[in-house]
Amino acid sequence: MPKQQLSVVVTRRLPEVVENRLSELFDVKLRETDEPMTRAELQEAVQTCDVLVPTITDEIDNALIARAGQRLKLIANYGAGVDNIDVATARQNGILVSNTPGVLTDDTADMTMALILAVTRRMSEGMAKMQKGEWTGWAPTALLGGRIAGRRLGILGMGRIGQAVARRAAAFGMQVHYHNRRRLRPETEAEFGATYWESLDQMVARMDVISVNCPHTPSTFHLMNARRLQLMKQDAVIVNTSRGEVIDENALTRMLRSGAIKGAGLDVYEHGQEINPRLRELENVVLLPHMGSATLEGRIEMGEKVIINIKTFDDGHRPPDQVVPSML
Repeated sequence: MPKQQLSVVVTRRLPEVVENRLSELFDVKLRETDEPMTRAELQEAVQTCDVLVPTITDEIDNALIARAGQRLKLIANYGAGVDNIDVATARQNGILVSNTPGVLTDDTADMTMALILAVTRRMSEGMAKMQKGEWTGWAPTALLGGRIAGRRLGILGMGRIGQAVARRAAAFGMQVHYHNRRRLRPETEAEFGATYWESLDQMVARMDVISVNCPHTPSTFHLMNARRLQLMKQDAVIVNTSRGEVIDENALTRMLRSGAIKGAGLDVYEHGQEINPRLRELENVVLLPHMGSATLEGRIEMGEKVIINIKTFDDGHRPPDQVVPSML
């Protein structure tokens, strides 16, 4: 007697190749539109499926998990971050959680460098002039930015992405510095020519560019708070391709408006889509719609990891990318 296929619900549209493969392997319910599921739709999904495939836009909290049906045994998150999932409650209810780590390292690091270049070279201001038809021709003193070679880059969080940023920054001739919970091995530091700072305050006060590359945890919430932002040099810039909650967005906005910080490049925001309207008005910022990982190759690889996690679980084994509370 053939084995019954797992019932899988996918909460958002995924690349077609991923959806097709999921359909071949499982009894899958795909999303017809690219709108996030409503709370009621999520509730119905967790009560009727064996496996839920959510994204960062879906809040899988303790209340939702508490109402899940007996069938739900795996939440195979389409994404590396699991801030949107109450992993501890899921575990208590016998539900495994998996994610897709390591896939988007290079894509996010590329975007970090793009933001560093865009802010220091004032690209958004130049683009705005062109789009408004205000460019009157080349001038020796127009839109003068700065070269990044020789500048001090302070990386906050030296995991996979932080190290990928360091590798790229070193190739651009930047001086690499970092703060991390644990110091890297000497041979890894030597690869980037990186300098470790035990004190984040001391590092922040001496850098030309700060790159936020750490996850959002209770200990990193507002790690770059008003006091720490005030330590930055007036001609320094900050970029964030990690988690918006790491920076106090209101404090950053005030300092950018006053000129206490030269500029910022942001791909993530403290309150998701609800961005401080005063931040939008500034010329010395580059704001992106959370597209640091937005490459077709990366999205397909994320889907492949989701499929491997589900298939491994279906075969009676632990998903290779299972997340447990102690990892958070």
